Amino acid sequence: MHRVINGCEVVYILLCLVAPTMTFMSKRIIFLLFLITLAGFVKAGNLFQKFEKSTFYQVMASGKLDDVNDELTAIAGAPASDRDAYEGVLLMRKAGLLSKPKDKLQNFKSGRIKFQTAFMADSNNTEFRFLRLGIQEHAPKIVKYHSDINADKSYIKEHFKSLSPVVQHAVLEYSKTSKVLHPEDLN
Repeated sequence: MHRVINGCEVVYILLCLVAPTMTFMSKRIIFLLFLITLAGFVKAGNLFQKFEKSTFYQVMASGKLDDVNDELTAIAGAPASDRDAYEGVLLMRKAGLLSKPKDKLQNFKSGRIKFQTAFMADSNNTEFRFLRLGIQEHAPKIVKYHSDINADKSYIKEHFKSLSPVVQHAVLEYSKTSKVLHPEDLN
């Protein structure tokens, strides 16, 4: 009867062949370091995911904490000029999904700072206006983040056609449930 060996056993056998004079304990330590390094590479693989706007907008609409956390990792693949805006909006969205008030406020504040910094650098970005409108419409009154809703709505209406098809779709889907922005506003 033949026994099937797994990848870890293969690595250990190779280590024994390459370094026959090493003690058992030394081989074990090197093997464990190899496993830790391998686990690090597997985990780091998530950092190099390609950023997809369609996925970003699905996550924003889903309202699932795990999805938001995964997308925060994928943000590393976003264009540098937009990264802080996307991360800031996700942090503010995450704040609404947390249960502890302290965590909610901390995430909202840090997200707001990141987003507003990116927005100030590119205040004529229609997508950023849409992201801000979505957050402001659903932000609790206590955070006092509602002052630009009407200005953003007007800007989005005026510049809707200049958005990419993916973002246009997200805006249209959002407008179906929004109390501020309606599908007829976008024609």
